[in-house]
Amino acid sequence: MSIALPDVSDLRRSAPIDAAAPVVADGKFLRAGSERFLVKGVTYGTFAPDADGYQFPTPARIAQDFALMRQYGINTVRVYTPPRRDLLDEAARNGLRVMVGLPWSQHVAFLDDRKLTREIRRDVLAKVRELGDHPAVLMFALGNEIPPGVVRWHGRLRIERFLRGLYTDARAIAPDRLFTYVNFPPTEFLDLSFLDVCAFNVYLHRERDLRAYLARLQHVAGHKPLLLAEAGADSIREGEQHQAELTAMHLRAAFEEGACGAMAFAWTDEWWRGGHDVDDWKFGLVDTDRKPKAAAAAVEAVTVTLPELPAAILAGLTTLRAPAVTEPTTSRLSW
Repeated sequence: MSIALPDVSDLRRSAPIDAAAPVVADGKFLRAGSERFLVKGVTYGTFAPDADGYQFPTPARIAQDFALMRQYGINTVRVYTPPRRDLLDEAARNGLRVMVGLPWSQHVAFLDDRKLTREIRRDVLAKVRELGDHPAVLMFALGNEIPPGVVRWHGRLRIERFLRGLYTDARAIAPDRLFTYVNFPPTEFLDLSFLDVCAFNVYLHRERDLRAYLARLQHVAGHKPLLLAEAGADSIREGEQHQAELTAMHLRAAFEEGACGAMAFAWTDEWWRGGHDVDDWKFGLVDTDRKPKAAAAAVEAVTVTLPELPAAILAGLTTLRAPAVTEPTTSRLSW
């Protein structure tokens, strides 16, 4: 008995993605209109704030970056701070979708302060209301890597209850948008099955370990799509060629293990955290002057051709395997 498999030509870089087609969860994958949508993404930022506190480059630089991303087969950009609508407009012009991060005070015992909790909810929902109708928005991330110490302090159930409430209220405002929370291995035990997409940041440099952990995460995700929301390597410590090999391996393994997409961390070496430029890590596919590094071409080889992606995965006929390892280690410190 033969199985009719979908035409995979739409996964190549033949044309920009139609940002007007809403993306929805479709089993373990995403769908834009009638077509399967695989997230072939890159992270963007965070950047030093300007005089108004806006943490993105100039419009001209953004236009340059987005056009170059499309040349390398990227179809999704993950940002960590809420953008203005003109950035979303530029993304749409380039056929890019945007995963919008909504940061809040998660590095403190926020649930012990009722006023702070109300402010978090108010600010997050205000941004969803402001941006949720823009067609370039792929999904909102309602947080990123709450520290394990904070989770232990409040307890798993209180954290889950807070995130569920945030999700419920945000979804009521923007019912046509996807919502996720970006988790990471130290808090994988959180039950976030109410979210539309199960998203994890994972930095494992041994392919066998990465594939085993992705298989484990498929069990965590259950019937929801699994998104590798960050993966990559530092070219200072690894060298540019090894960075390219590792980053390409991360993305290819994610697709082959049935993820709905993967995000390379990061687009550029230009990076700002905690009030300072970060000069001792260089995860970018391009340098600060936007000169492509070896990793850019390596990622392109994955995003444009997905050469080893099994046809059964494209058809949504994945078989989840039991994990071969128990406790992974990450190669990047959490911030």
